[in-house]
Parts: sequence; structure tokens; C-alpha cells
Amino acid sequence: MGILKGLKEFGLKPKTMPITSGDGHGTKCENCAELLMKKTLDDNLGVCPHCDYHHKVSARRRIEITLDENSFEERYSNIISKDPLKFKALKTYDEKINRYRKLTGEPDALVCGVGAIEGRKVAIAASDGFFAQGSMGAVMGEKIVRVIEDAIKERLPVIIVSGTGGGARMEEGLFSLMQMTKTCTALGKLHDAKLPFISICTKLTMAGVWASWAAIGDIIIAEPKAIIGFTGARVIEQTIHQELPEGFQTSEFLLEHGQIDKIVHRRGMHSAIDKILEYLCEPIATQ
Repeated sequence: MGILKGLKEFGLKPKTMPITSGDGHGTKCENCAELLMKKTLDDNLGVCPHCDYHHKVSARRRIEITLDENSFEERYSNIISKDPLKFKALKTYDEKINRYRKLTGEPDALVCGVGAIEGRKVAIAASDGFFAQGSMGAVMGEKIVRVIEDAIKERLPVIIVSGTGGGARMEEGLFSLMQMTKTCTALGKLHDAKLPFISICTKLTMAGVWASWAAIGDIIIAEPKAIIGFTGARVIEQTIHQELPEGFQTSEFLLEHGQIDKIVHRRGMHSAIDKILEYLCEPIATQ
């Protein structure tokens, strides 16, 4: 399915999301508070040119950065969330989901499909932190499983990006929680098929996302200063009544303690993945 075909079924159009929550053409860096032109930040892949802070970007921008130009073919964009619990708080679940759809132009918090990295075909999925904080519901889990199944059939490596956020979507209850087991089971089948899975963790990779597919990559890559873990440091400190080490849950701390394999700057992500795939996969067939 083409990149726009499925979205048009729902009257949606993918939007170029702001790098941060700033209005207009200017915004402040979330880390150093330097005033930046949005175009400058966009051209620098969402990385602050002053302090090198990696800002959140949309799932489509993430895929665009990772893959060869114009190589992405979207799949399963016609899958949308239901409201199995008829959840209602200050707003109904349907109202919240519709608001996120209008904000992002996406049906849900994950974009997936196939593309290429230096000519090598790959299956790829990326969550979108602008959609319900990148939380995992039934749609995210189903899309991940389907693209993994496609990868097994087509003998492709799999790349999944946690594009900031995580957690199981509480409005879907157990339907959301079961996606943790479901995605890990699918990745187990990928492993049995002797196909590699590269997990990419960004900014915030937390809770149910980290406790399932994000943490079980054959290779786990993180961006600089990403925060990765199951629950927040403040909650942990309040629970164990101990002060945590400096930099706890940052990608640098996790690399030092062996929980991730590599830290890669966003500008070097495409090249780094290419080198990993060249090592893990069979050579690209040439005519």
C-alpha cells in the first residue's frame, strides 16, 4: 500500500509535526533554551545546533531519516483503534483518539512498512510520540506483528524505532497490555527464522514499550542522552528510598552497564544501521 493510500480512507493527511511545542516559525530548545528557527532545526534533523540535544520528531520524519530517499512503502495504515472498554474520563477515548488524529494526521501511534538502507530491503516501524505520547495500544501491537510476519516471509531484517514515549494505553486495558507478549512472541519467531532485529531507542523509551519489544533487540541502539527504563527515576527513588546514581536511565549510563549496545547520533543512524546489517545479513544480490 502506498504511503498515502490508507490515510485517505480516513480523510487524513500526514502532517509535518513541529519539532517542539513552540508556535510559529521559532521555538526554544528544550535543553539549552536557545531560540531556534524551526527550519534550522528541521534541516538539522531535529538536533539543536547549539547543545546537540535530540528533539522529538514524528514517525514519518524518523523513517525518512533512517531509510534511503523515497524508498518507503507503507503497510497496514488502514488499521484503526476501537474503544473496547467504552472508556470515559473527562473525555471519551474516541474523543481523545480523534484529537490525536487531527493533530498528527495519523490513524494511530505507529507507522510501518518496508524500505531500503543503501539498497538493502528492510522492514521498519516507528512509533510517534506526538500521538498519545507514543503509547502502545492494540493497533501498535498488531502493526508491529504484521510487519514482522512480512519480514519473515520476505526474509528481511527488522528495524523498530521507539520514537519517544511508551507505556500501555490504559484506555484499552488488557487489550493494550497483551501487546507486550504479542510483539515479543512475533520477535521470537523472527529470531527462529535467523533474521536480525535492530531496536532504536530515542529520548523517552519507557514502560510497556521498553518492557517488551524495545529491550529485546539483537542490537539495541540509542540516541545520545535518551532516557530509557520501565518507570521514572523519581518513582523508583520514592519506592526504594535511595538516591539513584547520576545519569541513571540515560543511554550513556545504560551503555556503560551493558544494557544497550551502541549510542549513535541521529545524523549517523543511517550509516550505522547499514554497517550492522552488512555484518549480520547476507550480501545484497547483484544482477
